[in-house]
Amino acid sequence: MMRYLQGRSARLVAITLVSLGLLACGTEEEEQVVREPVAFHQDDSCHVCGMVISEFEGPKGQSVGNNGVRKFCSTAEMLGWWLQPENRISDASLFVHDMGQSEWSAPDDAHLIDATTAYYVIDTPLKSAMGATLASFSDEAAAQALADEHGGRVLRFEEIDQQVLQQAAASQHGDGGH
Repeated sequence: MMRYLQGRSARLVAITLVSLGLLACGTEEEEQVVREPVAFHQDDSCHVCGMVISEFEGPKGQSVGNNGVRKFCSTAEMLGWWLQPENRISDASLFVHDMGQSEWSAPDDAHLIDATTAYYVIDTPLKSAMGATLASFSDEAAAQALADEHGGRVLRFEEIDQQVLQQAAASQHGDGGH
């Protein structure tokens, strides 16, 4: 009987150790990509339209996830991409330039912020890449000041959908964007 209990205990310990080893292996395989924004470079092209990002003024966007970094020539391009159902299921972090900390002609990569917490100003005459121009800000007061100055309006991330982007592009460019 004693031999039976010792054998059973040894098997239980062995099964536990193997299980813990497998769990540790599974954890390593699921290691996540660091979710930090990356700098834009002169030769980066937009994930949506393929144009050279540095050729446009205004805030840019990027998606950082397990599938790598995708860069966009404007916040509108990034948001339009993100709103596609196949992209919303990806585990990615979104970043945009804080235009309260940047010059319109040369957004500063040191001031990339979480796109989901940003304030967006639309319906202004400011120019950026194709489609709607959405100026992104970390500070609501700075966003409202730009909106007041240029007759725009302030929206939050969750208020932006494809219809908002299409209407903003149509009113800004008179042709519905791209």
